[in-house]
Amino acid sequence: MARYKPTISYRLKEIPVKQIKVWKEAQARKLDREGISELAKSIRTEGLLNPPLVQKQGKNTYLLMSGQRRLAAMKRLGAKKIPVHLLTKKTEYDLENAKAASVVENIHRNDMNHKEIADACKFLTEQIGKSAAAKSMGMSPSTLNKYLGFAGVPDRLKLLVPSLISRDEMTRLYFIVPNVSKAENIVQRISTLDSSLRKKYLVALSQAPKSSHPKLLKCAKSMRVKQNISFKLSKTNAKKLASESNKKDILPDELASKIISDYLKRKRRR
Repeated sequence: MARYKPTISYRLKEIPVKQIKVWKEAQARKLDREGISELAKSIRTEGLLNPPLVQKQGKNTYLLMSGQRRLAAMKRLGAKKIPVHLLTKKTEYDLENAKAASVVENIHRNDMNHKEIADACKFLTEQIGKSAAAKSMGMSPSTLNKYLGFAGVPDRLKLLVPSLISRDEMTRLYFIVPNVSKAENIVQRISTLDSSLRKKYLVALSQAPKSSHPKLLKCAKSMRVKQNISFKLSKTNAKKLASESNKKDILPDELASKIISDYLKRKRRR
């Protein structure tokens, strides 16, 4: 069996609290005051059992890699110095990857709202690319695109906005068809349609992304006769719908629409 080798190495060091810098990008949300207060009480009683991880940044500055809550708790206790795990030079990050790593650490240790996750996705994509960002966030590339929104649309496609289709339409199209060349072809085909029909075309495309243009256009036109339908689910069915939509990584409304669409298709075949 191969011997375990840690990916990072560090040494224990005590440094002034004021010399530790927390990147703005790592501050994904305001820290819970009550939680920090409880942590401070624990540290006062038991000591700081797991020192924060930092790396040297400049002459008298240290970049915080992990342990933002522990640092905040020590500040609340009025500590002037704090023990830290200082990364050695052979395993420390370069500047941009250090910022990215600190963001990832903060993401996995805090509950974040949609905007905070979207901001983190955008920052990580800019720093380390889409594939690495999705992996770091623990999500699929399609989910990453959803959080990125229009910011995640490639520049080649952005050039087609708003002359051919709207910003929102392009965002939705790229989420459905992440291939730039294919997306460009679809834009050329639907740009002459009115906005209402384009919207329905994108709905049809999301339900059957491999269908031909004529079939999608026919499906979109058939949707025009439909009105907005609202119905109330039982609590049990609502929970089931929410659970299934999470598994399939789509919105509950979209899943409900697909279920109804699939049912109607089966009826037509009979």
